[in-house]
Amino acid sequence: MDKRKRFLAIILIGIGVLMIFGKWLSFLTIVALFILGYGIYKIRQGEEIRTGYILLAVGGGLILLDNFMLVVAILMISLGFYYAKIRKTQPQGNYMQKQSITSSLHWDRDPWTLRNTSMWHVLGEIDIDMSLAIMEGSSSILMFQGIVGDIDLAVSEDYGVEIEAFVLFGQIEFGHDRETGMMNRLHWKSPNFDQREQKVKIIISYLVGDIDIRLT
Repeated sequence: MDKRKRFLAIILIGIGVLMIFGKWLSFLTIVALFILGYGIYKIRQGEEIRTGYILLAVGGGLILLDNFMLVVAILMISLGFYYAKIRKTQPQGNYMQKQSITSSLHWDRDPWTLRNTSMWHVLGEIDIDMSLAIMEGSSSILMFQGIVGDIDLAVSEDYGVEIEAFVLFGQIEFGHDRETGMMNRLHWKSPNFDQREQKVKIIISYLVGDIDIRLT
């Protein structure tokens, strides 16, 4: 019943937004928004997650076709926030930076070098196992931002870890806790953070995302 009430609340909010901004929206955009909303509902149910993400992709594609300049504006704004975040978080001249349309990282199969890294992408699939990391220094910052992201992160107790995660639409799963829907945020710091000599800060931010964080 709680899920139904939350979904009803989303529908009512959506109807209210359409009533306010409807005269600036085309029929195709309105249909796309309802498809996006239904996709979010499917993800919230947790039983048809793949279907939910397909609906999100279809709805996003329809919006792209009907609102190309709006999509370009969203991309530019997202990139702007990304560069602003870099200036605040990353050491000057001491990090790896990458921007791309799509990214597929699999740092969960073989040992990999952990260094200051910042990545932005439109569509990203990232798998990270911290137990396989080899640190270059005593502290590192990993930052992943973009439009759509599927993140699987295994956190090792070998490091002091701090995580800041945000998704506008989607879900964040941390251990046995799961938050789905809109504007989900997580800030977590390992209990041994201050005592550890090697520390890692991980920053994750997406418009649409599925973030799964496991403690190993």
